[in-house]
Amino acid sequence: MAIVVQLVARPILPEDWKLVPDGSEGALVTFAGHVRGTESGNAITALEYEAYAPMAEQELRRIAGECLAKHGAGRLTVVHRTGVVPVGESAVVVAVTSAHRKAALACMDAFLDRLKQDVPIWKIRALPGDERGAGRACPD
Repeated sequence: MAIVVQLVARPILPEDWKLVPDGSEGALVTFAGHVRGTESGNAITALEYEAYAPMAEQELRRIAGECLAKHGAGRLTVVHRTGVVPVGESAVVVAVTSAHRKAALACMDAFLDRLKQDVPIWKIRALPGDERGAGRACPD
């Protein structure tokens, strides 16, 4: 079992999260969460993400380990962006490998649910014309 966790304050690059299955892994599942142009029915230009990095990284590792063990997957890499993320760019990318697709898919699904629920990473809506959107809570 291998886990890679990164919080980055720049665009997420393919080399940040690329996993290549080794000889024991037949499945590779990837997920990229991109910022949409609307949030709660309002047009936006970007989202701003903040994180308490030490706790967020610790929680991401803990959750990844639990999901890998529960679903029998082999490796998980997660890269989450902080700061302002413009519409159309990735805010989070996750890759999971396993021997079989069902394990990788189940692990990915469980991990993403837990990430949104348990990890101290917050988003703030950034509306057109707002430089940062500071002070506006962004519902999920």
